[in-house]
Amino acid sequence: MPIFTIAVKSLLNRKSTATLTIIAIAISVTLLLGVERIRSEARSSFANTISGTDLIIGARGGSIQLLLYSVFRIGNATNNISWGSYRKFAELPSVAWTIPLSLGDSHLGYRVLGTTGEYFRHYRYGAKRKLQFLKGVAFDDIFDAVLGAEVAEKLGYRVGDPLIVTHGIAKQGGQDHGDKPFRVSGVLAKTGTPVDQTIHVSLAGIEAIHIDWRGGAKVTGFSITADEVRSLNLQPKSITAFLVGLNSRLDAFRIQRQANIFDREPLTAILPGVALHELWSVLGTAETALSVISFLVIATSILGMLTVLLAGVNERRREFSVLRSVGARTRQIFTLHLIEALFLTAAGIVIGTAVLYALLLFSQPIIEEHYGLFINISPPTKGDIMRLTLVLLAGLIAGIAPAWRAYKSTLADGLNAQH
Repeated sequence: MPIFTIAVKSLLNRKSTATLTIIAIAISVTLLLGVERIRSEARSSFANTISGTDLIIGARGGSIQLLLYSVFRIGNATNNISWGSYRKFAELPSVAWTIPLSLGDSHLGYRVLGTTGEYFRHYRYGAKRKLQFLKGVAFDDIFDAVLGAEVAEKLGYRVGDPLIVTHGIAKQGGQDHGDKPFRVSGVLAKTGTPVDQTIHVSLAGIEAIHIDWRGGAKVTGFSITADEVRSLNLQPKSITAFLVGLNSRLDAFRIQRQANIFDREPLTAILPGVALHELWSVLGTAETALSVISFLVIATSILGMLTVLLAGVNERRREFSVLRSVGARTRQIFTLHLIEALFLTAAGIVIGTAVLYALLLFSQPIIEEHYGLFINISPPTKGDIMRLTLVLLAGLIAGIAPAWRAYKSTLADGLNAQH
């Protein structure tokens, strides 16, 4: 009888133990591939927080700092950019579009972003995905506001509700622009990016609420109503930063250099992809921790299988003795154990991979809806295949110890166990 057939029949005689071992390995494989898939997709999602933008230009400072306040709405700019400097770059022949950004105000802890309609037309995230409206439309009036998905969900706002902006970014204690309330005109669909946590208003709206403010405080004894402000020139004098889309990406380095040596005022221009990679490197500790967890999970599973196989050797001494008494050689007993370990590991890998893809199919829309993380369902990558190969090899190596122990068992061991 072929040794493989004997191995299969032996496992069938120990269905409970074999099944539990396969389940343990399958769960470990599911966790291993699942953690790696989420880790890689999270990194990809992080890198795709903003896409389709060739340059970000702001006041002179560090590249990560510029990225943090312009894209992630974290921190503040070192300075503003004059409107004239912005227009200088916006009018360059190689520039296809620009999105001006004005930050500095907030509402209940959420940042308020002043921008233009170009933001909704050209801003991209993920795999160059456009912003979609869940409800309502983009701002049309000076005092219209478009909410990110999280803002609307957490604060319970609906289209048509009034909204009062607070000067500065403090959650409490800031002075409100209560004389010029905004109205919610739309709510964006969830993106899984800082867009979800942003309140978008027009640049004219930002200028309007600050028309009677000087030096960060409202001018005493001077007030302009919301109706009166509509007749005034609301062109901004300065902005925080702006995004740039080029006709050809080949011009990116040239425009970047032009901005970095701009003579009117000190500016910094960054390539979003490069800056995001630099920021991810700073945050690489979390990625390393996830990788370590992945390997610990599979190591625990293999050690569990090793324990089960070693424990089984003592229980199966009579079986081995009977096999040897009918002519089985010691090396066949050794091979039998290796085949069993290989079969258990391979079955766990196949089942674990199948379970992973079933879970991905079920959870993909849920994860995207609630967390904005799009997990791509694709065939196993080269990295996945390499990890599975290592798991299979580890299972084979784990089978050597019990195989060697069984190899050294003798016919007398099995016969003496009866007495």
